[in-house]
Amino acid sequence: MIEDGMHQQNENDTGQRLVLVTGPSGAGRSTAINTLEDIGFEAIDNLPLTLLPRLLDGPPIDHPLVLGIDARNRDFSTAALIEVIDQLTLRSEIKAQVLYLDCRDDVLLRRFSETRRRHPLAPAEDPGQGIQRENDLLGPIRARADILIDTSEMTPHELRAEIERWFAPDTSQRLAVTVHSFSYKRGVPRGVDMVFDCRFLRNPYWEPGLRGMNGQDREVAEYVAQDTRFDLFFDKVADLSQMLLPAYIEEGKAHLSIGFGCTGGQHRSVTVAEKLAATLTQNGWAVSLRHRELERTAKGGGQTGVEKQG
Repeated sequence: MIEDGMHQQNENDTGQRLVLVTGPSGAGRSTAINTLEDIGFEAIDNLPLTLLPRLLDGPPIDHPLVLGIDARNRDFSTAALIEVIDQLTLRSEIKAQVLYLDCRDDVLLRRFSETRRRHPLAPAEDPGQGIQRENDLLGPIRARADILIDTSEMTPHELRAEIERWFAPDTSQRLAVTVHSFSYKRGVPRGVDMVFDCRFLRNPYWEPGLRGMNGQDREVAEYVAQDTRFDLFFDKVADLSQMLLPAYIEEGKAHLSIGFGCTGGQHRSVTVAEKLAATLTQNGWAVSLRHRELERTAKGGGQTGVEKQG
């Protein structure tokens, strides 16, 4: 499952392109780095975080950079990496993205079992303990990712193909589109270009049989779509999006993010985001999809008061 994307820098996009690649051991980080190197990135793996400013402040680099960040890095810490991400965001001359390779715990455990490798964070223990430790370390980084790819159902060949799809310089489209759903109570996601408010649509939260579902469920999507304003709203959003996408390509933009918000980020915004992503995909655009509150629920093991409000 692809949850975000971008393409490599083109001739109209100024600044040093930098991709930070991280994620749990066994999720495909090395495959991603090797693929990016093959398509023209200069790759540096396991660079100590303290050396990154020196690298970027040095002589200009002609090629886009990909840096592998591993929890085993000598000076790695969650706080240090978040600080690096924040500092890069403030530097207008650097076009930085965080690529996070994710994977379900059960699949990671199977991969370690099949390869008989020891987990780097639990060399003398069960790999499951190392997976949990790494999840704890990387959880806040995952939440800050600009590009999130779940490799649970991917072979290395499929992962390579997806990386090439998003980053290869010879792609004909040269624009990646990300569609987000979110809760307004948690704020608008970082970096969203276009935001649409779905709170005027009928709310499945007030239907007891739908309250525990989300906008990916057919019953919820049908309920939301029964609002008499839904079709007109969606058609206008879809038309606007498809009108603007070619214009953004002409302006040299590599990535466009579209957000849909509602009260809890569970029902209405998810329904509309799913439908727009499907529509744009059918029309030939490379689209990734992220449901921020559903991700939080999945990782946290339950819903919060905000997330229960539809």
